[in-house]
Amino acid sequence: MREALTLRSESLLSRANPLAKFAAVFLITLVLALSIDWVSATVALGFELLLFPLAGLTPLLLWQRGWPLIIAAALGGWSTAILAPDAGRILLDVGIWSISAGSLELGLGFMLRGLAIALPAVLLMSCTDPTDLADALAQKAKLPHRFVLGTLAAMRLVGLMAEEWQTIGMARRARGVGSRGTPLQRLRATLGQSFGLLVQAIRRASRLAVTMEARGFGGAQRTWARESTYSRLDVWVLVGGTVIAAAAVTAAIGAGTWNLVWASTGYPHNT
Repeated sequence: MREALTLRSESLLSRANPLAKFAAVFLITLVLALSIDWVSATVALGFELLLFPLAGLTPLLLWQRGWPLIIAAALGGWSTAILAPDAGRILLDVGIWSISAGSLELGLGFMLRGLAIALPAVLLMSCTDPTDLADALAQKAKLPHRFVLGTLAAMRLVGLMAEEWQTIGMARRARGVGSRGTPLQRLRATLGQSFGLLVQAIRRASRLAVTMEARGFGGAQRTWARESTYSRLDVWVLVGGTVIAAAAVTAAIGAGTWNLVWASTGYPHNT
């Protein structure tokens, strides 16, 4: 938690308005969702990696915070490559499945696109303070106070849930549950631990809701300790998101790989 607060207070992107950062990420995500080619995803991903130092993220921190997304994207690309119908030259054939030039390019496109869509979320959460986000949603976006405060509470509780998972796991291992046995027994133990975390999360959310209501967080009239404002940095953030989105589309069209999802046959046009 202390490390996260340090990143948010010192990085350049932490000083930008959360709504501006959300708008920039939305523009990039929208473009990536329109096509399944690998060129636009590669261009967007390259720009995104250049932005991570501006959020105070090193490659090690990026891996620590985004490794589930990175692994999921890699597995998604691999499964797409081996399960998609063959197109073009066969590169690998082991009998039960094969990889062709077309299926490999499709799998690579899915993997790169998954990374290009997921990593901005890691960047956004790393350089955005939940309180700043709540202030922006309420003051600038004019969202209902209860929705905003619920969002703030959920973001604040994410770190506590991770600590709670570790605590439940250590308590169960101390009783000899989940530390030994067959893979099936360990899977059952993990499901039991997940259920325990769910129960704890519901209890914590209920207590938090009662506390917030008792302190008047659901009132019609509110005052703000600090005002959410826009600055020149927010303009540059929006310009940056627009440039990345435009560069990805331009590169894909120039390479002849731009392939709209609703008009796609499953493979890039140049295969």
